[in-house]
Amino acid sequence: MARAIAGDVNAFQRLYQTYVGKVYGLVLRLCGDRSQADDMVQEVFIQLWQKLANFRGDSKFSTWLHAVATNVTLTELRKQKRWYQRIIKAGQQVQQEADSGAMDLSELDRYVMKLPDQTRWVFVLAALEGMRHEEIADQLGIAVGTSKAQLHRAKQLIEEWANHDAA
Repeated sequence: MARAIAGDVNAFQRLYQTYVGKVYGLVLRLCGDRSQADDMVQEVFIQLWQKLANFRGDSKFSTWLHAVATNVTLTELRKQKRWYQRIIKAGQQVQQEADSGAMDLSELDRYVMKLPDQTRWVFVLAALEGMRHEEIADQLGIAVGTSKAQLHRAKQLIEEWANHDAA
């Protein structure tokens, strides 16, 4: 870590190799589009390289990286014009590919992709990434109660879809 902070490119490459999979999974679940996730992951690691000297060690590196990845992803999504339509389209495309057997997605991933944007973000951050509602509210700029309600709604929808598919 110290070598990467000091600017050692090889040390940073090792950090990249260690964390790129986890960062990609988080970013993909937040944005819902593989191509977009690829671009955003690269942006996360560019930002990481630029901000690495700011890591003080107050928390685990993985926790800090998670916050950087979440912030970069949500900032990029907010910047994009018509990002809402793109996410819906990407989610539908992923669903169609999953239904046709072209992709090997878990049932949960398929359902997560169908969730409305904010509901998906809250679900990913709370249920899959283990963040507390206070942290989620701060990240997304929503009330803690809204975070709790969105998580509850996400669980309801996923359960409904799972029950429907099982029938």
